[in-house]
Amino acid sequence: FFLLNFVSGITMHRFAICVVLLFLLRLVLRLPWFQVVPAVLLFYLGSGGWTFLKIFMKTVGRDLRTAMVLLKVKLNVKRHLKENNTVPKIFGQLVQRHPDKTALIFEGTDARWSFRQLDEFSNAVANFLYEQGFRAGDVVALFMENRNEYVGFWLGMAKIGVEAALINFNLRMDALIHCISISNAKAVIFGSELTSAMKEVNSKMGKSVRLFCSGDWVPDLVPPGSENLDSLLQGAPKHPPNSPKRGFTDKLFYIYTSGTTGMPKAAIVVHSRYYRMAALVYYGFCMRSSDIVYDCLPLYHSAGNIVGMGQCILHGMTVVIKKKFSASRFWDDCVKYNCTIVQYIGEICRYLLNQPQRDVERQHRVRMALGNGLRPSIWEDFTSRFNIPQVAEFYGATECNCSLGNFDNIVGACGFNSRILPFVYPIRLVKVDEDTMELIRDHDGVCIPCKPGEPGQLVGRIVQNDPLRRFDGYLNQSSTSKKIARDIFKKGDTAYLSGDVLVMDDYGYMYFKDRTGDTFRWRGENVSTTEVEGTLSRILHMTDVVVYGVEVPGVEGKAGMAAIVDPDNCVDLKTFSQDLEKALPVYARPVFLRFLPEVNKTGTYKFQKMDIRKEGFDPRVIKDRLYFLDARQAKYIPLDEELFMSVQSGKQKL
Repeated sequence: FFLLNFVSGITMHRFAICVVLLFLLRLVLRLPWFQVVPAVLLFYLGSGGWTFLKIFMKTVGRDLRTAMVLLKVKLNVKRHLKENNTVPKIFGQLVQRHPDKTALIFEGTDARWSFRQLDEFSNAVANFLYEQGFRAGDVVALFMENRNEYVGFWLGMAKIGVEAALINFNLRMDALIHCISISNAKAVIFGSELTSAMKEVNSKMGKSVRLFCSGDWVPDLVPPGSENLDSLLQGAPKHPPNSPKRGFTDKLFYIYTSGTTGMPKAAIVVHSRYYRMAALVYYGFCMRSSDIVYDCLPLYHSAGNIVGMGQCILHGMTVVIKKKFSASRFWDDCVKYNCTIVQYIGEICRYLLNQPQRDVERQHRVRMALGNGLRPSIWEDFTSRFNIPQVAEFYGATECNCSLGNFDNIVGACGFNSRILPFVYPIRLVKVDEDTMELIRDHDGVCIPCKPGEPGQLVGRIVQNDPLRRFDGYLNQSSTSKKIARDIFKKGDTAYLSGDVLVMDDYGYMYFKDRTGDTFRWRGENVSTTEVEGTLSRILHMTDVVVYGVEVPGVEGKAGMAAIVDPDNCVDLKTFSQDLEKALPVYARPVFLRFLPEVNKTGTYKFQKMDIRKEGFDPRVIKDRLYFLDARQAKYIPLDEELFMSVQSGKQKL
């Protein structure tokens, strides 16, 4: 068994020779084992096995530790399945263990909720909704900014089997209506801070959809028919509701992701997926229940609500909820609340580095920064300036089954897979066409695995009866089908397509390279080019528009750029900017504009983006009119060579 594992990383040719040599020396020449084993080992090392031996010695400890984490999570999942547990039931065990421990702290108001208070609030939500006729399998949309009640609302729904649709609070108009309608929500709970957004779409929603407002209640401002939820909950019983027949693999809630189809897609999160994502982070990064997490990410997002909030719900940590990220207040908050773990996305780290140095940024107790997207170029600057001992970088979309974790603090890596026993965690980088991003297959029709240093798309084998390997997909079956491919590892299998290109080094560490398809990441959000193209085209009276992401030196992600067909120079930029503010969230608005006479199309009338994407926004190369979105002036200004150089150097802020 040891010999088989040892040679698993070498070629079959060398392995076959070693086996033949073993039999010849032992069976034919009848040499004793103490001579045979060294002889075969010497042949192996002399025939090029030194590289594998080096890999084995460097990674065997890492791989064994990770194998123990996977085993622990797998055994816990098996136990929860057997006991028919759910996320609320696991939370209930924590409440019994330490009811008076602080569960949530909402900054600004310093509202502190104990585990008992969170439990009682969610019980009131559950009992109220049940009394109103909501039952297991019904959907209620949750549309509000971060605060303690947000957690209590979806947790209370889960206690009676009602599924929450967690909607991005930046969405407006068509995108907002789309998210509510595809979930078949019977009600919407919205924060009073989003009253105007709800009023804009109220007339387009069905009359059967009930509206509940939480927050400052102003009857004259809320949409007609809205009910004051906070007032109604005051009279609701706080005892535990009757538990529905729900299990560990039933739906918990929906998280919306941007995709290539245009509008956001509702990814299904079942109870076991919520547990798996939170538990792998907890055990993999050696967290403790005594840790205090600083969560400044939106709770409609899996990083904020599962990776961060999951540590409270499942492992008993205290979580500080921030309404929104503030670079100037970040370290003050960490000191004030004695935080030991902070969450980030790549942009947050850059924003913090751009702040003036202050003593408080090194007076905290933070021992770990947890998140994804920290650029390798600023990794060490971030850890040294702010004295962060560990960066817990991970990779994993809400719906994916191929999550990765950088458990041993390797600079720039988002995770790893074993080079010794790669089959233990069935993920792989497979070769793709760099232009079309289509999978490249061998003569048998099976995907070709990438060698170290070769970029490839990350895929994960799907095993539906294994909660660690299953793929639950989206509400839309067509969107689900597009993320599944066959004959990936071997003929007849199925695998999840991440849509992301990564590169692996000799030791199995993986580094994020790019996103495939028509989606790019900006300001911590996935931006669908198809969605933005449709919005811009509608604003410009169905003009041809091509949207794509362009790289800006020193900036995480890709900035949005729109190439607009305007041969007669008739687009009014002032009106266009005003319409854009109403139609798109900030992160989806193009940073650069290019006006050109026409764009090339394929025979099937699809836009060809490759050439204009490569040209970027350089006025020395492009002769078309170029504009830049000046955030300070809140308008588009001409992009000349001087401004271009200022953007390139980082002097001009985006």
